[in-house]
Amino acid sequence: MTPRRPDRRGSRGQSVIEFAILVPVFMLILLGMLEFGLLFNRHITVEYGSREGARTGAALANGGGARGCAAGQSPNAASVDPQVVAATERVLKASGSAVNLALVTEIRIYKAAADGTPVAGKINLWRYAPGAGPTVDGEALDFVPVSGSQGWPACSRDNGSTPDSIGVGLSYRYELTTPLMNLLGIQSIAIDDRTIMALNPTGV
Repeated sequence: MTPRRPDRRGSRGQSVIEFAILVPVFMLILLGMLEFGLLFNRHITVEYGSREGARTGAALANGGGARGCAAGQSPNAASVDPQVVAATERVLKASGSAVNLALVTEIRIYKAAADGTPVAGKINLWRYAPGAGPTVDGEALDFVPVSGSQGWPACSRDNGSTPDSIGVGLSYRYELTTPLMNLLGIQSIAIDDRTIMALNPTGV
């Protein structure tokens, strides 16, 4: 008797069906990995930006000179927050950064409590306004102070024996770039980061 040969057409059909089922799953995993990598890259940049801003604010403290907001005190206080924002902005605009400044919804400079949260009423808000900000090192900043939200002037910052802690926070809206946003119905993800440092003594 002649042995029957297996029906290879049936095997090929089964393979095609399995392939059609698995490909979307693999594509979803691949897109997820790619999107997560892009999101993580933006988050690292935002984190570094807040760190640089806080480091600058801690070093400049109240702007030097006698502490206080009266005449002759803290003579360079007006330049402190612009320098903080400039340090943050330099990181966000650095070569290799993929951060879109227009998606930075807010920069916060605030007095931090012991648990790191902002002290009520001691927050300075800055918002994106390309080229409309104060001039630092010959270049206009792309952020401006929000009117009525400057509750913690630099001249009032204490860097004495019990120094204040400065917090710099950034809010960023990451917009998904892969087709994953169409599959999941998600357009953007909020990234929020903050860094807190104690004010450094300035010799006053």
